[in-house]
Amino acid sequence: MKILLVEDDQILRHHLKTQLETAGNKVYDAEDAKMGLYYAGQYPIDVAIVDLGLPDMDGLDLVKTFRTQELGFPVLILTARGNWQEKVAGLEAGADDYVVKPFQQDELWARLNALVRRSAGFIKPQIEAGPYLLDLAKKALTVDAAPTELTAFEYQILEYLMRNHGQVVSKQQLLDQLYSDSEGDPNVIEVMVSRLRKKMDKSNALKPITTVRGQGYIFNIPCK
Repeated sequence: MKILLVEDDQILRHHLKTQLETAGNKVYDAEDAKMGLYYAGQYPIDVAIVDLGLPDMDGLDLVKTFRTQELGFPVLILTARGNWQEKVAGLEAGADDYVVKPFQQDELWARLNALVRRSAGFIKPQIEAGPYLLDLAKKALTVDAAPTELTAFEYQILEYLMRNHGQVVSKQQLLDQLYSDSEGDPNVIEVMVSRLRKKMDKSNALKPITTVRGQGYIFNIPCK
């Protein structure tokens, strides 16, 4: 996942960024609303974590600005304000969920994953497609119930393709999932996709991933 983290507490921001990236996510961390808006406008964000007590803008106003700018990614509010009125205000501003500080790491992870699944049209913590089962929590693939080992990059590419099944995904979109800048080599994507095909379709019978010449790749099997 591409996660935008807007939190002015340097220690907490570093702690969350480290844990989220250790789990295989890409995190754009911002110390204030201005930086958060920059990242939100420049990168393909899957979900945002926004603290309400920011130094340059109230977190509620930042969420409203996201929505005014038609940035549709789900937003999880991170707040020390625990009364129900503040929670309602956050949801009415355009947020999708909230976690009150102090919080348990497992709760935050579960809520983030649930938001991303719902925004992509998936309710369960897995994506199923024919013989393939992608476990979003464990970041693991099984083929006909048999575990299939993937590298971190292979997993990220496959998850993105399956979330966007039936749609053409460009190499640049896939590069954006792997790297925080534009320095990635498109040849890396070709190698990763080739390896995925061999691991997922050894007999070359199902052809789950096909190339659309000059445009990118498409995951052909309907996902649910």
